[in-house]
This record gives sequence, structure tokens and C-alpha cells, in this order.
Amino acid sequence: MARIFYSMAGEGRGHAARVRTLVEHLRHDHELVLFASDEAYDFLARCYGPEQQVPNVRLMRIPGLRFHYTNRKLDLWRTISSGLAYAFHGLPQLVAAFRRRIRDEQPDLILSDFEPALPRAATAERVPYISIDHQHVLMAYDLRSLPWSLKWHAWSMSWAVWLYYTRQTEIITSSFYHTPLKPGWERVRQVGPLIRAEVAAANPHRGNYLLSYLRANTPDSILDVLQSVGRPIKVYGLGERPPCVNLIFCPIHETQFVTDLANCEAVICAAGNQLLGESLYLGKPVLALPEAQHHEQRINAHYLQEMGVGMWTTLETLDAAKIEEFLARLPEFQQRLFDLRGQFDGTAATLQIIQDVLSRTTRHSQESVPVRAA
Repeated sequence: MARIFYSMAGEGRGHAARVRTLVEHLRHDHELVLFASDEAYDFLARCYGPEQQVPNVRLMRIPGLRFHYTNRKLDLWRTISSGLAYAFHGLPQLVAAFRRRIRDEQPDLILSDFEPALPRAATAERVPYISIDHQHVLMAYDLRSLPWSLKWHAWSMSWAVWLYYTRQTEIITSSFYHTPLKPGWERVRQVGPLIRAEVAAANPHRGNYLLSYLRANTPDSILDVLQSVGRPIKVYGLGERPPCVNLIFCPIHETQFVTDLANCEAVICAAGNQLLGESLYLGKPVLALPEAQHHEQRINAHYLQEMGVGMWTTLETLDAAKIEEFLARLPEFQQRLFDLRGQFDGTAATLQIIQDVLSRTTRHSQESVPVRAA
């Protein structure tokens, strides 16, 4: 049994969903210590919090980076300035704390999903680590098909990814889309989205309602647009509220959400990689709604549309006409998804890479132990 430390970004649920998928496979044979902040911690606490007492899994809360909003809109500059403050003050303290924990607990392997402190500690303490994230597509993928403005943002954001961590034992990119790798990045391992067990086990049907997953700070004007659609919409992410016209507001409940996702006709949601991957895995066309200033999600939305499995518009420009166009094209998107079935799960490939690194690490450790004379 190996001991594995696993850290993740805390913003949104996508990082935590990926982590949970791998933990559920790894925890039966290995001891895992999870480090999460903000929404990721809250998401995982329902599964691995102290009161759950899950064997071989410990969950620890850490500080982390987060997006900031002003007047319900993503405030890019406030987010960047907050990140710089964290880099100069909070990050060094967290790295030092991780180094002490590594020396005390001696993990065999470290995994990280776009969290910068634990990889720095791993490098300093010479522990092998694997990055498993979506953000490395910005560095490693050939993104020439993007419009010029998004290519510029991908290039500028790639430097932030480089600052997060380098010198990984393996780099795994988990994404619902793949492009050729850039020269010099051939060692990157491309896998599909990490599909949760309950999603993989779902038996999808085509119901008569739409499913929408929105951020908590979504403007009320978006709900006005959704109310103009002539069919029921189950809305997640905004909390439980009384029904309004055709909108049914649902509290976050993992089992019910998966059931509703598997049985909806189509999805209208933010453009995070994990939710797009799960939707496409279940054969659901997507109308993606990235925020105008969230360039990574706009890149995801571009490739969703390029694949012919959905459409996109920025959250701020959504109108009834765009939804009607999307609904009119559902047969086209459903046919394309039928042709792509079976291509949206990278879990097995990722687990194999982890096992290969653990095997090499364990073998190296055994070979390094001096043999005592009899």
C-alpha cells in the first residue's frame, strides 16, 4: 500500500470531481491524504469529511486561490491581484507546511490538480509527483484553430500554468477535446475527462426537459431568458427556490443531479471541462455559457462547437433566439454524439499511468535499501 498526497484547486467543482473519481479507485489499495480549499473542500467533505470515516482517506483544508466577482461579473483584475498577493505571502507559508508534512509522513507519490504549493514542496523534498489537470492544454496543445483573441489569451495564461508547477514526473491532461501536441511537449499524456462512477453507471434516456447548471452569481436576467423557453428546465447551482414559470430550482444533490443529467434532453451550462465532459459522455448536447472574461471556458466552448456537439455564446449575450437555434439543431448534435460514444472517459488510462509511476517509485526505493550482511 502506497501513501499518496493529492492537492487540488478549490474554485468550482471540476477539480474536486476529477479527484473524487481517482480517489474512489485508489483508496482500496492505497492511503490518500487530500488537500483542498473553498468549493473543492466543501464538495469532498460530503464524501470524505471526518464524520464519514472513509478508510484510507483523510481530507485537509488548505488556503487557495479563487475567482472574485464584482456586480455578479468575473473581476479579472481583482482575481489577478488577489493571486499575486497569495503568491508572495500565503504560498511560501503553505509550501513550508507541506514540506514539514512530507518529511513527517513520507508519501510515496504526490498528485496535484492545478494547486501550486504541494508540487513545490514535492520538488524540494525530491518526491515524484504527477500533474493531472485540464489547464496544461494551454501549454501543450496546438491551439491554432482558435480565433486570434483566444490564442493570445491561451498564450498569456500558459505562463501562469508554467508558474504553477514544473519538473513533474508525468503530465496528464484531462480534456473532452484533443489536438496535436506542440513540438517539445510530446511527453504529455492526453486522456479524456475523468468520469465519476455514478455517471459511468447511469443509463441515459432522452427526457422532455433541459438541465441547466449555473454559477451562484449568475445575473437574474439569465433566468428571465430561460423562462422564455417553452419547456421545463431543471436549474442547479442557484440553490433551492420555489418554481418559477418553467424553472425548477434544485439543491445540489450528487445522486439526483446525475439522474437528471442522464435523463434530460440537453444541457445549458457554464463551460467547465468536467461538466462538459460528463454531459457529452452521457450523449447530451450542450449550449455552453462561458463568462466573457473567463477565457479558459471560452476556449472549451470553442472546441465544443468545433466538434459539432453543441453551441456556445457568452453568458452576458444569451438570448431566447440563441436557445431556440440550439434546440432546433439538437438532432444534428445528437447524431454526432452517437458517432463519438465511448470516447469521453480517461479514467482507466490515468490510473494506469499512476500505477506505472508507483511501480517505478517502489522498485527504486527497494533497490536503494542497503542489504545487511548476515
